Amino acid sequence: MTKTQRLAALLQLLRCHRYPVTAQRLAEQLQVSVRTLYRDILCLQQQGVEIEGSAGLGYLLLSDGHLPPLMFSRHEIDALVLGLHWVRRHTDAELTAAARNALAKIQAVVPGSLATAIDDPSFLIASRGDALHDRHVPAIRQAIHQRLKIQLHYTDLNAVSSTRTLWPVVIGYFDQVRLLSGWCELRQDFRHFRIDRIDAVQVSDTHYPGTRHQLLKRWRDARNLPRPGDS
Repeated sequence: MTKTQRLAALLQLLRCHRYPVTAQRLAEQLQVSVRTLYRDILCLQQQGVEIEGSAGLGYLLLSDGHLPPLMFSRHEIDALVLGLHWVRRHTDAELTAAARNALAKIQAVVPGSLATAIDDPSFLIASRGDALHDRHVPAIRQAIHQRLKIQLHYTDLNAVSSTRTLWPVVIGYFDQVRLLSGWCELRQDFRHFRIDRIDAVQVSDTHYPGTRHQLLKRWRDARNLPRPGDS
């Protein structure tokens, strides 16, 4: 591996970490000495790459500043993130790593307003499944993106109908169903609703309190789910 190739590989490794990573770990992944790693970090910094950290504390890529922003729409980002997360869940180790790297590259070059869509995705890949029951998904997706409350008219498995005001968090894709998760004002807790059992959805013009990131964190904490980038 030439120095140019090694610097590119180091930059890609840093893109894949959202939290500081030690020089020792980076050196092991690149199969170089820690001393060489320190020199490569300094070389990248001298080229204008914003790398924060120091020996013993770890390093974090703030911005590489080398690539122009990619002009994706929010729906295109949703499509890319959904597809790449599916690959990460359902393919072999090589393609899983390739999907992770691709996601990191996209996040490194899109404007900050779109990068948040990668940090806090509106969709989850749970398991293999067919494209079923899409009728209400666009409205729910709009509410998730815009941090709006929605009103659901829902019929449960016992054929009991109810109306709920929900703060939508994520849509989960399962084998036979799609599941909407959110904070239910009636139950004062997070609840899950099969989208195929939703009779109607109304998106309100009322924002729920706090940010979507805060709501998503509460939902993850309630389910003991890791943050993106922790694995």
